[in-house]
Amino acid sequence: MATTSDIKKGLCIRYNHDIFKIIEFLHVKPGKGPAFVRTKLKSVTTGKVIDNTFSAGHKIEDVRVETHKFQYLYAEGDDFHFMNTEDYNQITLQKSVLDAPDLMKEGEVVTVLINTEDASPLSVEMPSHVILEVTHTEPGVKGNTATNATKPATVETGARINVPLFINEGDKIKIDTEKGAYSERIKE
Repeated sequence: MATTSDIKKGLCIRYNHDIFKIIEFLHVKPGKGPAFVRTKLKSVTTGKVIDNTFSAGHKIEDVRVETHKFQYLYAEGDDFHFMNTEDYNQITLQKSVLDAPDLMKEGEVVTVLINTEDASPLSVEMPSHVILEVTHTEPGVKGNTATNATKPATVETGARINVPLFINEGDKIKIDTEKGAYSERIKE
């Protein structure tokens, strides 16, 4: 058993007869009244995100997990296939379990959290940033860069990202996987 002081991002807990992963949390100490922890929980079975508030000192049941490196192989509809980089076993996960499936490129190495009780995969953690090539975007208009204006661009995985006007087709860009947002252009 853990308490609210043990809450951190990525922790898997058992709550309401389901397993949830904490994706956001905030410890709040109001001037009047007891402290509490405001959390955003994502169900690892359905992918549904809920908001929940735990009072300070509340007991939570954490789930023991192991992390393993898996390589993303390919997608087949809503099924995503991964291979363990140590023993080459393959697993298939549903799209709802993945945090940013549209930013995963074939061959990408990700971290999979596995429940130690029944060896079932719980969630997939992407690297903090991925580098992808822009496959389609409208050309920027010269002299139109006085503000932080952006335009939509499609990257090689099919995801649509808003990028600055100076980005062109063929450029490689670094994308923050947590926010799904443009970080910087990669010079080669």
